[in-house]
Amino acid sequence: MIMAAGMSSRMKRSAKTDGVSIVSKEALIKPKMMLNVGSSKRPFLDYLLLNAKNAGYKNILFIVNDRDNTVLDYYMRNQDDDYFKGLTFSFAQQIIPNGRSKPLGTADAVITGLKSKPEWSGQKFTVCNSDNLYSTNALESLREDNNLSALIDYDRDSLGVEPERVKAFAVIWKNEDGFLTDIVEKPDQVQVEKATDKKGRIGVSMNIFRLDYDTILPLLMDTPINPIRDEKELTETIRMLVEKYKNSVLSLPFSEQVPDLTTIKDIEDVEAFISSKI
Repeated sequence: MIMAAGMSSRMKRSAKTDGVSIVSKEALIKPKMMLNVGSSKRPFLDYLLLNAKNAGYKNILFIVNDRDNTVLDYYMRNQDDDYFKGLTFSFAQQIIPNGRSKPLGTADAVITGLKSKPEWSGQKFTVCNSDNLYSTNALESLREDNNLSALIDYDRDSLGVEPERVKAFAVIWKNEDGFLTDIVEKPDQVQVEKATDKKGRIGVSMNIFRLDYDTILPLLMDTPINPIRDEKELTETIRMLVEKYKNSVLSLPFSEQVPDLTTIKDIEDVEAFISSKI
């Protein structure tokens, strides 16, 4: 499940500031994961799909919003492209409620996806962002994990993301057996210090999880709207999961760069990464 329903607000704001480049003009009319990058000038999301295919995934569910058909139209039109050979695409529309300018959040996105796939009941699925280029190894590690749930536990200092932005990433706590005990979105400095282990490592989540359909769906339904950010956040659902079920989410430690496509300034770094890896 790839969450691709965001409104790309920060990308569009940065594109208005830049304003002159081809990619900036493109960013004003397209969601950020559909910006053409790399020497082959394919949408950023194509490279994530390639990694998912190489990691052994077969079925891709895109969560898209009901006010932008860019993702749906492109992948419906190109699903027979050899680049995607072996993948089957499906789509679920996350409805933006009346009175809101953006979707209700990542937890709501997953609810939308699961309700569209009742046949997934009794199975596990991987869910991730559409604007991060997760490695084949990370995706494969989640697919092969046999625990109730799992997440990738990234070393914060290895991500290759600018310090100010990485400070907002969700920090995580684990017990001695490597199971998640807590996760906090947008942590303050005190929480970051508490999450730092004896070796000085800070584990963070990049919103990529392996979850069990039947376990997570009722928790998603009960996830409250965050009073500050006005969204139902998947991070809060994961907190509820580990509170209810001990040793339910295994943390899989990784130390690697994860390109993060948020503003126009990220394009150069993303293209350099793609040219060196893919």
